Amino acid sequence: MRIAFISPFFPLKGGIARFSGLLAEALREQRGDDVVPFAFRALFPDFIAQGAEAPLPEKVRLVLFNPFSWPETIQRLRSLKPDILLVSYWTGFLAPLFFVVRRLTRIKMVVLLHNLSSHESFFFEPFLQRLLAASADGVLTLSGAVSLEVKASMLDIPLLTLYHPVYEPEGEIPSLLEARRALNLDAHAPVLLFFGYVRHYKGLDIMLRAMPAILQREPALRLVVAGHFYEDVSLYRRLVDQLGISGSVDLSPGYVSAKRSALFFAAADAVVLPYRSATQSGVIPLAYGYGLPVIVTPEGALPEMVRPGETGWVARDRSPEGFADAVGEFLDKRETLSLMRPAIEAFRHEFSWEAFAASAGSFLETIAAGR
Repeated sequence: MRIAFISPFFPLKGGIARFSGLLAEALREQRGDDVVPFAFRALFPDFIAQGAEAPLPEKVRLVLFNPFSWPETIQRLRSLKPDILLVSYWTGFLAPLFFVVRRLTRIKMVVLLHNLSSHESFFFEPFLQRLLAASADGVLTLSGAVSLEVKASMLDIPLLTLYHPVYEPEGEIPSLLEARRALNLDAHAPVLLFFGYVRHYKGLDIMLRAMPAILQREPALRLVVAGHFYEDVSLYRRLVDQLGISGSVDLSPGYVSAKRSALFFAAADAVVLPYRSATQSGVIPLAYGYGLPVIVTPEGALPEMVRPGETGWVARDRSPEGFADAVGEFLDKRETLSLMRPAIEAFRHEFSWEAFAASAGSFLETIAAGR
């Protein structure tokens, strides 16, 4: 098939850009599809957005917040005449663009739904979700939790529930000792990693409030936080000081490149996701790609991505006390973490990009054929 794919792509930063690039590559290699990316130059104004890792090609002109940039994309789609249009969706602000594109091109559209509801909701989001439902000919989700939302609000639209494939490491992985030396971490202490964008719903404060109880159990434990802070990092620094845990927490604010990511994951024993809310998370597949177990809250689809005691641990609730207990389970098993690697490896093979592309491609064909 010829698939037009509207989404963020590299060099824009963020997990969805990386996901889209890997999916396009897998569709080409697994099925031989002709995937034509329609990339964004920008999603939001500079004071909100992360920007790009490298200069964008001049031909990339689509800007989400500038409707005057949309007609060129519509004209390109009309000229291309793809069999199907695939679009990435994770925020209601995309709905007007996709509605206009679907109406003016009349190309059947499948929505790759990372989230139906934004993590920080706003009052007119239900209207934007209805706009999306009026545009979509099919919906592809990455978790059962999101599919339940779709079934409740987008009743008669064909739906396929898949999963978030595992991110394999990019480039060479340093040894644990090399990584800890580079990050000034003790070679033998337990190290937990909180990775990715720091936003309120991701619950870094829950993890910090759990630390005093964790440190009573294991005083040498270190928490490393690496990622861009959407909130004022000084708020977290003050909380660390108030809790008296400054000697056990390393904050590394800022966007983390792939090479730098390898350093953080190589140094860690486990990855923590103390989320207040979640659909799915790209951090879990990234952790599994490095062979690391995860510790998560029982929110959204996070438990769907964890096999308790085999690939990680699920806290009983999202309280600091509940999360501290889950970390305690990790500490009980730390000396035998190597025994978890076969289960994590099995997960990596089962949730591969090749398998994802095969299922997604068949669904796209079905929608394109009108079946």
